[in-house]
Amino acid sequence: MGQGKGFLAVDVGTTHSKAALFGEDGALVHIAMCHTDTVTYRDMEVYDPEALWNGIAGLIREVVSVPGAPQVAGIGITSMAESGLLVDRDTGKALSPFIPWFSPVTQPQAEHIAAQADPFDRFVASGLKPSPKYGLPKLLWIQEHVPEALNGGGRPVWLSASDYIAFRLTGQAATDYTLAARTYAYRIDEKRWDEDWIRHFGLDPAIFPEAQRSGEIVGRVLSDRAGAFGLPSEVPVVIGGHDHVCSALAAGAVTPETMMDSMGTAETLVGMMGQRALTRDDYESGFSFGAHVVPDAMFWMGSITFSGGSVEWLRGQLNDNGLSYEQILSLLAGCKQEPTGVLFYPYLSGSGAPKRDAKAKAAFIGLQAAHTRAELIKAVLEGTAYEMEFMREAAAKLTGKRHERVTVVGGGTKNRFWLEIKASVSDVTLLVPKQHETALLGAAILAAAASGVYGTLDEARTSMASQEGITQYSPDANLHQKYRTLYENGYLALQEPIRAFSKLKLY
Repeated sequence: MGQGKGFLAVDVGTTHSKAALFGEDGALVHIAMCHTDTVTYRDMEVYDPEALWNGIAGLIREVVSVPGAPQVAGIGITSMAESGLLVDRDTGKALSPFIPWFSPVTQPQAEHIAAQADPFDRFVASGLKPSPKYGLPKLLWIQEHVPEALNGGGRPVWLSASDYIAFRLTGQAATDYTLAARTYAYRIDEKRWDEDWIRHFGLDPAIFPEAQRSGEIVGRVLSDRAGAFGLPSEVPVVIGGHDHVCSALAAGAVTPETMMDSMGTAETLVGMMGQRALTRDDYESGFSFGAHVVPDAMFWMGSITFSGGSVEWLRGQLNDNGLSYEQILSLLAGCKQEPTGVLFYPYLSGSGAPKRDAKAKAAFIGLQAAHTRAELIKAVLEGTAYEMEFMREAAAKLTGKRHERVTVVGGGTKNRFWLEIKASVSDVTLLVPKQHETALLGAAILAAAASGVYGTLDEARTSMASQEGITQYSPDANLHQKYRTLYENGYLALQEPIRAFSKLKLY
């Protein structure tokens, strides 16, 4: 094994993008961050491709130029999964807006796609149920609203966020299995683009790039890019793909017995399973499925669409300028350990697995005049914990495993009160890794394996993802019994009435 090598990782996020340099042992040498700003295009929020690239280019220059930094031996890129754009393969010119995963403009296209085939058949092929956030409805929106992007005489190619940064670094158009699987045009059962399905919508299958295993070398940094960034020539670049799956790699959630909870604006539960055909039970679970970054494995995934987002929403409602995080923690510290008795349903942006419903509405139940704003905040944390338990139970039914220990990553881990509540609600032990930047570290691990510094992906992971310094949150047996009563007799019992109310046309 070589000495003094470093691995550059890039994470293109929804609101922030990051670049980081890691040493051979996984130690973080330096990290830099910038906003992933949106601009307005035809009354919709989009990313500006050139601004996004320039921001990341600046981050790369910063981390590479740190005094005493190890020489970069490989670059790994991870990102949000479904955001993308059309680019000309030959000129590199952006041909369409860079549409975020959360854009609502593709709802009509998603509904059209859903009507074209049996949903279960498409699920077996793609691992997904129809949604406006995937790549295919975005392409149909472009086909309708920006037809010149497809018919302008060039060679358009659809690139997800990771793919686009890799393209700008290497000049090579490619994607990985984890991102291809989020287009609704890729067969995860056969590891190929579904050409007949793509042609059904009047699209040329060549619009999609070559899909390859996560961590395979896409290309090498172009000489002019290497010179501009201060990188060695011919540095290999890999696409690590879906940020949550990269995080699971670094967090050690890489066996069917392990599971990762990523706590951000949305909260995502990710597990691993062996490669197999999907079934009706998988379909009815409400989870989505895809190819894992670990070879010959699949992931299952479910989300609370507005978990940390619910905290952010309430933070803004309780103070004209928004409560600071320090104020929130101070208020929570003054709360009694007992459950609030208030039920909060975190459906401010609809509900995710196991009962997906874009029209579901949030609710507080059980409020009294004596309740304080501190208890409102705690009730929101409890509500997201109840919803996560609802999802965890569905995962246990699907996999046959209870998962009594869950690795937790993301910004929500900074709130110890939230973690204590979650542990006691679910009666599980939560493990928080010392290294918080797990998506970046996962991308770096994939780059390290591809660079040849390590012989295998498992060797790179065990060498770079240290298990030292893990913080553990254990459940309180007394609190668990009280939370369980509220969960079973309150939260679950009132689920269907809440969902039924959401469907009423009141005006």
